[in-house]
Formats: sequence, C-alpha cells, structure tokens
Amino acid sequence: MPMGNSQDRQGILPARTIARYCEEGLIRLARPADPDQIQPASLDLRLGSWAYRVRASFLPGKRSTVAERVKELALHRMPLSEGAVLETGCVYIVPLQEQLALPPGVAAAANPKSSTGRLDIFTRVITDYAQEFDTVPEGYEGPLYAEISPRTFPILVREGSRLSQIRFRQGASLATDQLIRTLHEKEGLISFGEANIDNGLALSVDLSTLEAQGPVGFRAKRHAGLIDVDAKGALDVLDYWEPIWQRGSLVLDPDQFYILASKEAVRVPPAFAAEMVPFNPLVGEFRVHYAGFFDPGFGHSSGHGEGARAVLEVRSHEVPFILEDGQIIGRLVYEPLTEAPELVYGQGIGSNYQRQGLKLSKHFKAFDIKSR
Repeated sequence: MPMGNSQDRQGILPARTIARYCEEGLIRLARPADPDQIQPASLDLRLGSWAYRVRASFLPGKRSTVAERVKELALHRMPLSEGAVLETGCVYIVPLQEQLALPPGVAAAANPKSSTGRLDIFTRVITDYAQEFDTVPEGYEGPLYAEISPRTFPILVREGSRLSQIRFRQGASLATDQLIRTLHEKEGLISFGEANIDNGLALSVDLSTLEAQGPVGFRAKRHAGLIDVDAKGALDVLDYWEPIWQRGSLVLDPDQFYILASKEAVRVPPAFAAEMVPFNPLVGEFRVHYAGFFDPGFGHSSGHGEGARAVLEVRSHEVPFILEDGQIIGRLVYEPLTEAPELVYGQGIGSNYQRQGLKLSKHFKAFDIKSR
C-alpha cells in the first residue's frame, strides 16, 4: 500500500473516512445515518419516500438527469412511508436518501447487498447523466437512485429499506493478480485446493462436499409469497425454496434462480476488501447473478471467522446448462484500503454471514434437514 497521509493514498475508503465524508457533507444524508449503516468499507443506501414504476429499465445518458427520464417513463408513483409491494417483472425507480458531492480523485461503485442478491432482487444504482449502472464517476455531485426489479419474489419495502451498498475508491484501482498472490502466500486467502489466480482468485462450486446431511443448494419456487425485506428470520424455507439433494452435477433450468456455495472458504484480511467480479461468459452458459462486496475481515480470524464460503446466486441463460462439482463459477479481486479500518466484518456490526456455509438470506429461519 502506498505510504504517506491517508488522504493521498490510493485504495478503498474505510468506515472512518466514510463517516467523515458524512460529517463534511461530501455524503449528504436526508436523515441521520442508521447506527449500522456504515460498514467496514462500504455504506448502505436507504430508499427514499417514493417509488416510481417505469415502463422499462434505462440509463439517462450524458444529456439527461434521472428525474427527467422518470418524468417521461413513469407509469405511477407510490408512497413508501407506510410500505409498498414491488411486484415481480416490474421496474421501479426510487430516489435514495443519500446524495454525493465527491472530491476530486474519489469515485464510487455500488452493488446489491448480500441479502438483496439472495432474494433475486435485481437492484442497480443510477446517477444523473450516467452511461453505466452502479458506477459513480470521480467528483460526482448529485442524487442517487435505485432501479429495483424483483425477479422471483414480490417484496415489501418501505422508506429507509436498504437494498444497495456503495464503496468509495481514492485513485485508480490497485487490484492485481500479484497482490492476490502475495496476500495468499501470507494469509491463505482460501482454504481448499490450490489457488487459481488469473484476473482474480477463482472460486469453484460445491455440489458434493458440503455438510454431509444437508442440501448442496436451493432452487427458488415460482409464485411464492411476499417477502418483507426488513423482517429477519420470519419465513419458513420450504415455502419459498426447494432444497437440492442430488450431488455431483446440477442442470440449471432457464429462468430459474439457484443459491449455491463455493468449495473454497474465503478470507479477506483486515486492511483489504474484495469483490466478486462479474461473470465471465467463457466458463459456461450461466452467470453468477450478482457481483458482491466482501468487507475487510470477512472469513478472517480478526472478525472471529475461520473462513467463510462465498454464496453464489446463479441463473442459466436461454438454454439448460449442466454445472459440475468443482467447476469455476466466479473470481475474487482484492484491493487495499487507504488505511486499516477500526472495525472489521464480524465484530458486532450486524454481520449476518460470517462463518457462513450454504446460507439463504437473513429473512429465513434456519433450515431443518429433518424436513427432507
């Protein structure tokens, strides 16, 4: 990591810098931050007071604001103060409670939160004049919006619900394969097999060696009930998911959504953050549905973890595809923080997935294997 004052270093900004940005107005909050809104290297984003159903997904382009395009494309507007149901197959735009006034040299990237991805809620962040989703250019000043499209389950959301998170980077990305090799030699980034490092650290799918008595994955049930995104541990697994017991291989059916897990138990050292990079079409006719952030300390002893598997949200494309046990399904890239965080993932900050194996989102009760 480059030396010198933290304001001059390249890398991902830690929680203390995010908090300072909030205090200085570089991150503008419509309401005071929630106690657990700032994570070790990211900020959760909260839905505002209105949702607009629009005719189609869009990017505003370099000549338009999001509000201008919403005015053209909106079918109706729904208040979120008392909660509202977002239906599958529909596209909604929601202004967020956070706005940005980024300093020069600082850009940002957004992703769905882990729980959002595990519910198959297609969620992306849009800025004014954007030509890409989930990307906030250096020095951006303006509002943020969430595009939300539930794919499998209808969802109940309300003002303040948190579906997305944003990560800030100072300077150019320092992610390289050499960084991963050095970290792996020092820390042991994965606990299974040899490290395959080529444009990221490879993760393979586990269809055989998970807990002997448990399923290897879950397939989402079509036409299941409503899910309140703010209610934890309230739902019975079998009302929404079909456990997958067959081991060795799995036929991915088109337009079906699957929750699987990696063979490798992952570790993220305290002064680093990781991200699962978007799907590479060269490895098969499927995609890992949501790229995801891994906070400092995920699966690491510093956060009371001893390795944690990556949970994989998977869809096939237009044709069935056979996924084999041990097949590469995604890659992790690691980047340094500008300085070590005060807290890491798992240290009493609402971390739901430390030491996880195959795990559904926090909305579900623990799965009882006796229900087989």
